[in-house]
Amino acid sequence: MNPDSAPSPHLLQPGDPAPFEVLRPEGASPWLFTADHAGQAIPRALGDLGLPPGEIDRHIGWDIGIAGVARELSALLDAWTIVQAYSRLVVDCNRPLESPTLIVERSDGTDVPGNHGLDAAARQARLAEIFLPYHARIGETLDRRRDQGRPTLLVTLHSFTPAMGGVARPWHCGVLYNRDARLAHALRDALQAEGDLVVGDNQPYSVSDSSDYAIPVHGERRGLPHVELEIRQDLISDAAGQVAWAQRLARLLRGLEAAFVAS
Repeated sequence: MNPDSAPSPHLLQPGDPAPFEVLRPEGASPWLFTADHAGQAIPRALGDLGLPPGEIDRHIGWDIGIAGVARELSALLDAWTIVQAYSRLVVDCNRPLESPTLIVERSDGTDVPGNHGLDAAARQARLAEIFLPYHARIGETLDRRRDQGRPTLLVTLHSFTPAMGGVARPWHCGVLYNRDARLAHALRDALQAEGDLVVGDNQPYSVSDSSDYAIPVHGERRGLPHVELEIRQDLISDAAGQVAWAQRLARLLRGLEAAFVAS
């Protein structure tokens, strides 16, 4: 699929949210946070995607709780942060363009009728107006920080459902990586040293070129220290949990900062 091919029909309308929100774009911190699945908006033109009531609120529709964690972390560390506004059921902003799960027709047992039988123009509209602007903004910011000589430590924030396919997941959080485990292993060790956490090492998922976009494109290709962090959703489903996790992460990340900024 060529994202620069023929023009697509207009998707987003007046009243639809922008595809992303930038927090603290002039923040002094070397930490840079992204949240690919932070939102659950659906463009007005797509109605409710044909979903049954309440399904958009499940984990299939967004990464529950992660937007709140991202906002708190951004404030605590004075860190540039970008949160993506649209549901992953509209387009998954952490999938390669050729991925079969970029726009899913079914997710964890739920049919998504509004995604059935999309033609090339309809798919292109979702890429052109949501996926590409979001990642272009990340890329532009990384370019600017590089040109200014500012160090960047990249953390992509996600959350995961406590059970999948009827199987409980024991991890409180997980650190994910592919070719470069420097920051991921340092954060893993810091989390494990807390003494009250079960920490997944490339669990409950792992990063790959075929399943992920943000880390391979924005982290690996640029040679930036990076990690994808997953937090279990029942731990951050309310404001208190989001604040507690942001405070814990801010403390741990401050402790790692000097070693990676100097490297």
